[in-house]
Amino acid sequence: MTKIYILIPIYNDWESVSELIKEINFCIKDIEAEFSTIVINDASSNQQNINLENIDSFKNIKIINMKENRGHARCIATGLKYIHEKQEYDYIIPMDGDGEDRPEEIIEFTNQIKNFTNKPIVGKRVKRTEKLIFKICYELHKLITFTFTGKSIKFGNFTCLPKSTVEKMINEKATWNSFSGSLTKLEKDLIEIPSIRGERYFGPSKMSFFNLIKHSLSIISVFRRTVLIRSALFIVVYILLIKSNASILTSMPLLLLLFMIYSISSLALRENMDEFDQALSNIDNIDTK
Repeated sequence: MTKIYILIPIYNDWESVSELIKEINFCIKDIEAEFSTIVINDASSNQQNINLENIDSFKNIKIINMKENRGHARCIATGLKYIHEKQEYDYIIPMDGDGEDRPEEIIEFTNQIKNFTNKPIVGKRVKRTEKLIFKICYELHKLITFTFTGKSIKFGNFTCLPKSTVEKMINEKATWNSFSGSLTKLEKDLIEIPSIRGERYFGPSKMSFFNLIKHSLSIISVFRRTVLIRSALFIVVYILLIKSNASILTSMPLLLLLFMIYSISSLALRENMDEFDQALSNIDNIDTK
């Protein structure tokens, strides 16, 4: 029987992750596979309070409590490493713990496993539920990413990864910085399923405008060599276009581009393989439910 692990990073949002596991439990009850869940608690400041009553569709549920807060991407990277090294599995499905990754779409992931054995499957965003301004910013993020990297990345963490892909990712330093950037770099043949962004179970979204910019630049930093080449070409062409009409205003695109290059260079320093190799040393304890 296919063994599937659900990987959920969490920081303080215990009410939401309780609801998520309850919804997953309902959605997977008729799927012929063995499901387990790993919740990565990113050193939450709120006391752990998770309700797992009447949860019977999982083989086991573990909560891995981290000593230090490392952030969303590194929690997922740590979870991938832990499952790969400590558990028996065939696939891992990372997903957000707040309801924005919809549990019912796990059914389609498992359907595609039957059609595409050992292929990574991604949830391609076809509809979002955020406000208009955020949607515009997100589309701009995708456009900038494609312009400077040549990669069209329309998925987030919500994916279904076979063991072969997980092994590649835990040996790739970019995974320590950007999940979707690393996956795009490593795998050329990604199977897509349509994915609708759900609404949070409780509270406002934690994806602020600043976090969206950081998220976008982290993805772009994975492909920094391509970015530098394309940026250099843009600078040369743009200078030729404005040389007869140079001013502070017309120089703004160049300044913004230089800021982006500086930012992605700084974020690229997060790709630390030594830290990634030692990720499991940040585990404080493990609760089995």
